[in-house]
This record gives sequence, structure tokens and C-alpha cells, in this order.
Amino acid sequence: MKGRPAFPLTFPVSVLAFGYAFLYVPIAILIIYSFNDSRLVSVWSHFSTRWYGELFRNAQIGDALWLSLRVAATSATVSVVLGTFAAFAMRRMRSLAGRGVFEVLSVTPLILPEVLTGLSLLLLFVFLGQAIGWPAQRGMLTITLAHITFGMAYATVVIRARLSQLDPALAEAAADLGATPFRSFRRVTLPLLMPAIVAAWLLAFTLSLDDVVIASFVTGPGATTLPLVIFSSVRLGVSPQINALATLLVLFAACLILAASLLLRQGEVEK
Repeated sequence: MKGRPAFPLTFPVSVLAFGYAFLYVPIAILIIYSFNDSRLVSVWSHFSTRWYGELFRNAQIGDALWLSLRVAATSATVSVVLGTFAAFAMRRMRSLAGRGVFEVLSVTPLILPEVLTGLSLLLLFVFLGQAIGWPAQRGMLTITLAHITFGMAYATVVIRARLSQLDPALAEAAADLGATPFRSFRRVTLPLLMPAIVAAWLLAFTLSLDDVVIASFVTGPGATTLPLVIFSSVRLGVSPQINALATLLVLFAACLILAASLLLRQGEVEK
């Protein structure tokens, strides 16, 4: 019959439902068991918020969380600044060959395996430490620099996508009205880019807060991020506190992703 779909509609819907269930049902189970009073994470006792109280009294997790937040905020801020510069540089480059090389260098961290990135950065920091004495030891600084390498790549992609949609006539109109290049950027271009900049910051912040592989290569004694603490705890046996912590991280990440999505959508509406 004309117009009849080749496959029943229920087939793709069922596959989609199975895929979402496979991804999110385990997370839902984790959240439910974070309110379990039992010490055994796989045996339900009764509803309780006991492990959330234990979590807030855990000094090791608190210190790791504070370190992770500082690293994520710093690396995300620097990544956005460098990503903005890179996006403008690629837009204004007149040489196609130079632009192509710059694009490849900017997005290479997106496609490189994290193990390779972490190992290469570790070798770099060791070489610099032996050659010039900096960094003296691996810690918060080396983790932050490592996270900037991939955070900048994501920020460049997001900001450049928004920049390519801006009408150059707007900046030209501001220049015709007497605005200097800096004033035109501050009053015209920057407000239009702000949704993408904030979204790029949130994305870089979330990726930094979530990183385990690269941080495990470039960290040192006394500088353990929260994902590394969680990974170490799980290797020794899953603690109910980890369920509570994972639940809070899921909610936090969901809020960041929702905020980034809303900002990107706002930017598309204002276009």
C-alpha cells in the first residue's frame, strides 16, 4: 500500500526502549539502593538515609571532591578562553592549508585514546621535571594542565559552531556606527556567543570532574581526585557510601547537562 512504512513502527520503538532501559535502569537501581540501610549493597534491608550522613562525614571523599571541583573549574575556565581564541583564529585564517592544520591540532584530543593522552602527558611532565625542574612534582597543577588539553578541544568545537552561525554584518554595522573592534566584540559578538561559551564551560567542567584515566597518569601523592577515590573504593568492594555519592553525582551531572542544553537551545532561538 502506498505510504505504508517498510517496517512496523513498534520495532524501532521497542529497540529504542530497550536501549534506554539498558542504559538507565542500572542507574535507577543504584539510586534506589543508595537509600538501603544494609551494609550489603545487593541486599535490601529498609529505607534509610544513613549512608548519606556517613558520606558527608567522610574526610577523604570531602578532600577529593574539593580538589576535583577546583581542578574542574580552573581547567574549564582556561579551556573556554583558549577555545574562544582558537575559534576566532580558525575563522579569520585566510590560508586554507594553515586553517586545516590548525583544525586538526585543535580537535586531535577528541579522537585520541585517553590512555595515549595520559601517557604522553606523563612523559612530558617527567621530561620537563628532569630538564628544567618544573613541575617539581605531579599534583593539582599537572592534573589541571592535562584536563585543559582535552577541555580546550571540546570548547573549540562548541564555540566555533556558534561563531560560524553569526552574521558578520552585525560587527560591520557596529563598526560603521563608530564602535572600536574591542567595543564591537564586547557589545555585539560576545553576548551572542555567551550561550555557547557557558555551554562549553559546563561541558569542560563535567568532563574534567568525570575523568579517571588521564588523571591516574598525571596525579601524584596527596592529589587524589574524586573519580580516583571512587575507583579505588570499588576495587576493594562497593560501599553503600559510593551508592550515595554516585546518586549525588548523577543529579549534579544531570543539572549541568540540562543547563548546557537549555543554553544551546536559547542560542538557536536567538539566532
